[in-house]
Amino acid sequence: MTIRIAPSILSADFARLGEEVRAIEAAGADLVHFDVMDNHYVPNLTIGPLVCEAIRPHVKIGIDVHLMVEPVDALIPLFAKAGANLISFHPEASRHVDRTLQLIRDHGCKAGLVFNPATPLTLMDHVMDKLDLVLLMSVNPGFGGQKFVPSTLDKLRDARGRIDRHTAAHGGAIWLEVDGGVKVDNIAQIVAAGADTLVAGSAVFGAPDSDGGYKTVMKQLRSNAAHA
Repeated sequence: MTIRIAPSILSADFARLGEEVRAIEAAGADLVHFDVMDNHYVPNLTIGPLVCEAIRPHVKIGIDVHLMVEPVDALIPLFAKAGANLISFHPEASRHVDRTLQLIRDHGCKAGLVFNPATPLTLMDHVMDKLDLVLLMSVNPGFGGQKFVPSTLDKLRDARGRIDRHTAAHGGAIWLEVDGGVKVDNIAQIVAAGADTLVAGSAVFGAPDSDGGYKTVMKQLRSNAAHA
């Protein structure tokens, strides 16, 4: 199983964001995770398409946009144009989940569905043919630096089973991503439960190397994940 690590720039130094995303790419990140909050769906306000467009020239790796906004459809074309490669959203924030997933794909991006800790996975069963990514929140969305919710491990196993059954029957590939409280000391447990894509924010940006990069922590995350 290919393991992907996606540092979340929510925990980065926004005064030097271009430098920060270049540093995580140099340290071996597979994706830049881009958290979009609207102070409506979640109680926080972060960044929009202009910031995505600004960092796009700084990295060659994919930009993984997580929309914590309501409604979502109007922002999808804007982020696709700004350089997003993956766009995921919460089913509670869309009136027509199937249509929103198709809208993302129509704009040339991979499409993902995000499940909060209390959101049932049954919502994914009828749209598996349009999913490239399933993202499980292992914290309640809205703020960085929260502790991992342990019940996410059982939910991960459930999601992995659903994905594997679907791909065995119909083919295709669906990534299983986890976001919230991912650290060096729990990443192996998370991967063992079925995750293949790991979002890490404060764990990465809070542990800079002496040279100003993030190579040490990225190496530790990847090494521990490999031992799952």
